[in-house]
Amino acid sequence: MADGGVLKSSPDPEGKHFTVETPAYPDQDVGIVHKAAPLARNLRGRHMQMIAIGGAIGAGLFVGTGGALSTGGPASLIICYVIIGVMLLCTVQCLAEMAVIYPVNGAFFTYIVRFVDPSWGFAMGWDYAITWLTVLPFELTAASLTIRFWRTDINIGVWIAVFLSVLIIIQVFGVRGYGEVEFILSSIKICACLGFIILGIIINCGGTGPQGYIGAKYWYDPGAFANGFPGFCSVFVVAAFAYAGTELVGLAAAESEEPHKTIPSATRQVFWRIAIFYVLTLLMVGLLVPYTDPRLLHASNSNTKDSPFVIAILDAGIPALPSIFNVVITLSVISVANSCTFGSTRTMQALAERGMAPWFCAYVDHRGRPVYCVIIQLLFGLLAFIGESAQEGTVFTWLLSLSGLSYFFVWGSICLAHIRFRKAWVLQGHSVSELPYKTPLGVVGSYIGLGLNILCLIATFYVSVWPAGSSPDASYFFEQYLAAPLILALYIFWKLFTKQWRMWVPLAEMDITSGLRTELLTGNEDLETPWTWKNFPLKLVRLLI
Repeated sequence: MADGGVLKSSPDPEGKHFTVETPAYPDQDVGIVHKAAPLARNLRGRHMQMIAIGGAIGAGLFVGTGGALSTGGPASLIICYVIIGVMLLCTVQCLAEMAVIYPVNGAFFTYIVRFVDPSWGFAMGWDYAITWLTVLPFELTAASLTIRFWRTDINIGVWIAVFLSVLIIIQVFGVRGYGEVEFILSSIKICACLGFIILGIIINCGGTGPQGYIGAKYWYDPGAFANGFPGFCSVFVVAAFAYAGTELVGLAAAESEEPHKTIPSATRQVFWRIAIFYVLTLLMVGLLVPYTDPRLLHASNSNTKDSPFVIAILDAGIPALPSIFNVVITLSVISVANSCTFGSTRTMQALAERGMAPWFCAYVDHRGRPVYCVIIQLLFGLLAFIGESAQEGTVFTWLLSLSGLSYFFVWGSICLAHIRFRKAWVLQGHSVSELPYKTPLGVVGSYIGLGLNILCLIATFYVSVWPAGSSPDASYFFEQYLAAPLILALYIFWKLFTKQWRMWVPLAEMDITSGLRTELLTGNEDLETPWTWKNFPLKLVRLLI
């Protein structure tokens, strides 16, 4: 038994008893080997709301969807984004349930370690950290390349240095700086999305531009789908990259002032983010831009001139507005770069506390900042200067291949952690009614989320082997699926290092007490009432708002 721990005997549903080791203090995690100072709890409700609604909206939506539209067609674009949206809605709801009762460092990484398996948690934690570490230089380069919309005579390295300096300044202010910047930039992105939807309706109805009434003619000619089933499957990875960062709401729980209030409210906003800022905007894009437009072939996260949003505005002949929207894209990329520093640093700090990363990464200063993790992340930002190389495209392609599938693995693991947590919670003598916040979809939602993640991984594997519009290619396969062998290697490494060969943490041994907010275990009977026709409207509103 660990020092300071106590033994608790609890019955299982069959009347048998088992012994569970629990820490003497609820905040003392038995897995912590390098206990650090607490992170600053400076994120307020308005910060959490904006992080949930618009925090991850970036070039993946505004620019990257152009390539997806060209490859899969408008119908594939909408269907795949809806599928990923439903999957994420289930994922963030079960993440919220765990984050409210366990607002601990590392959030879902910690949940996976405790509720699934330490080796799998090690693989997920490092893969997630590596994802954000490698995405940062790409985003800095993308932000710098957006300036070429106006000026091509200034070296890209100048703008990389400028944006990296801005990022360094934000880090000085810690999590409050992250929250304030995201609040401002997310507000701008939300206004831009709403404005584009209104503008798109006007353009589509012939209210402006030389095109006249458009309607749904591009869904008939050239059509709604492109490149058949491979084209459809190819949209999944693009959609995952566009949705990436949605899980940051759970990661921010450890630095929220009142996680039991802000987390449930913030995660409910994800529905509106999916329904309005993804599905409706992409519906307008699919109505206004045919997938055969040759400019879409050049659409990438750094080539904003060929953004389908900018193309739609240019074709409508509206002066100045393309430049304004390009400003929004530039700010969106900076916002994602800001999220990179938050996602990677908090995950590395949690890894270090458990002895899964260098010990110095666990250090948190008196202002609640994981200083050494921030320095590591900003050093990775220097890789953005590769953008001046003639081979920058190849380098960034392989760097991003490390993160291509990461989100599917992480999201699926969150759902799996919630499924096993619920089982252990009941097995160790608790009732679901004790939980202060319960996902409206219950464990069924976690199974749906896990199943959809697995289906997306299968679909991505299929299109990696048989690419849309081309023959099989080994280089293309590893560009799309390199994250899978990386995760497997990390998992096997930690198994060999710790010599723990069991696949799961047994439910009876699962640590469900560390970091537990025991004062919240009062239950909420209103959330436990069954759905009926009488209370259906009220429960639907509470599910979404």
